[in-house]
Amino acid sequence: MGKIVGAALLAHAPTIMLPEEVRYELNDGKEISLVPGLRRFKNEVMDVLKPDTVILFDSHWFTTVEFCVTAHDRRTGKFTSDELPRGMSQVPYDLKGNPELARKIAEHATICGARTSAIDDPYLPIHYPTVNIAHYLHGGEEWITVGCAQTGETPDFLAVGEGIGKAIAESDRRVLLIASGSMSHRFWPLSQLHLHEASDPIHISRPAAREADYERLEWFYNGDHASVIDTMPEFLKHVPEARFGHYLMMAGACGGRDWDWTGVRYSEYENATGTSQVHVYFARP
Repeated sequence: MGKIVGAALLAHAPTIMLPEEVRYELNDGKEISLVPGLRRFKNEVMDVLKPDTVILFDSHWFTTVEFCVTAHDRRTGKFTSDELPRGMSQVPYDLKGNPELARKIAEHATICGARTSAIDDPYLPIHYPTVNIAHYLHGGEEWITVGCAQTGETPDFLAVGEGIGKAIAESDRRVLLIASGSMSHRFWPLSQLHLHEASDPIHISRPAAREADYERLEWFYNGDHASVIDTMPEFLKHVPEARFGHYLMMAGACGGRDWDWTGVRYSEYENATGTSQVHVYFARP
């Protein structure tokens, strides 16, 4: 019987892929905490748990009429971002998959109420929430990516997560879940971006969004996922990335409102051009 061995909300901000000297230049001569945080996560979590499979919820893979999950035997190539081609150019990736588990996920998520398809098309694009996190964490284990339906609402994301939890339980895999994305996610206008590239959270684009993030981080630390889920209508006013679908699918897989694993930060709460960035790990009790 398979099980979820851990879960994490991890930031994939493009700045983590910039050369060290550029990161220091953008951040007033200091390192952003996201990079050492990912390295510590690799050493303290990945290398200790040694999961068979990582299921990553990708907040940039937007589908429309259904949810989708990668079902390739292997995804390999080089990635250049169409969004930021100077900062993410020809990044190599080589990720083994698990088609059988992917098909189980699609089947169970659909039964739970959110139409989901397993996709093994070799030309399916990959996105940097997957590539950036894999760059730091991949150690040869299987990686499956789940997209965020841009038409999805909170119950849909939770339903997909519920199906994923059931698929994992039917498998023989020890799975680490990664929600790759941010919390509040509103950029500064282009003409002002250059004034807000440092990591200090004072640069988050809206003070109210920063306070809403802090409130949810406290709930994370206390394992109060029910409060996060119950207040999604309020949080959506602060434009969380992908409607916070990456987190909600992870929460759904871990039990939804009954999920009570406490979170530990693996980075500071930081700014990236107005958006929030933070690493939080939820260890299985």
